[in-house]
Amino acid sequence: MHHTIVPPLPLSGGCQCGRIRYRLRARPLVFYLCHCSECQRQTSSAFGESLRIRSEGLDIDPGLRCMSRESESGKQRQGWFCPDCGVRIWHGTSGSEEINIKAGTLDDTSWLMPAGHIWASSKQKFMAISADEISYERQPEDNYAALKQRWQHMTG
Repeated sequence: MHHTIVPPLPLSGGCQCGRIRYRLRARPLVFYLCHCSECQRQTSSAFGESLRIRSEGLDIDPGLRCMSRESESGKQRQGWFCPDCGVRIWHGTSGSEEINIKAGTLDDTSWLMPAGHIWASSKQKFMAISADEISYERQPEDNYAALKQRWQHMTG
């Protein structure tokens, strides 16, 4: 298992054009990679990087726009993005206390090390997930418990 050190809080980040800036005042709950087709489409890449936090730990500049849709489970999923450059800053399920910061929007990404993977059933064929990594075929039904526990061990 890899180890990483979470930098001192607050962590800061923002969109590509600089209009939207944010600060994380609370320690992240977990960092993982999502291989679902939605994240692949949204990032134009093989996966999305999700830094899960409690929503009350986020201070963000005003002006974000929201795209909302119904997920396979019937829940409302929201994606919040900069209206100028289109970069998604965070997403989550309506009414949830936990949200996902798109980790690539952090100013410093050098410390990030994923605790595991979700939606491995739709990962790109060229992506290899080793046997010692936590991997869910679909959405974790345990509120990310195993990923959160591994993250705790990784970050001390």
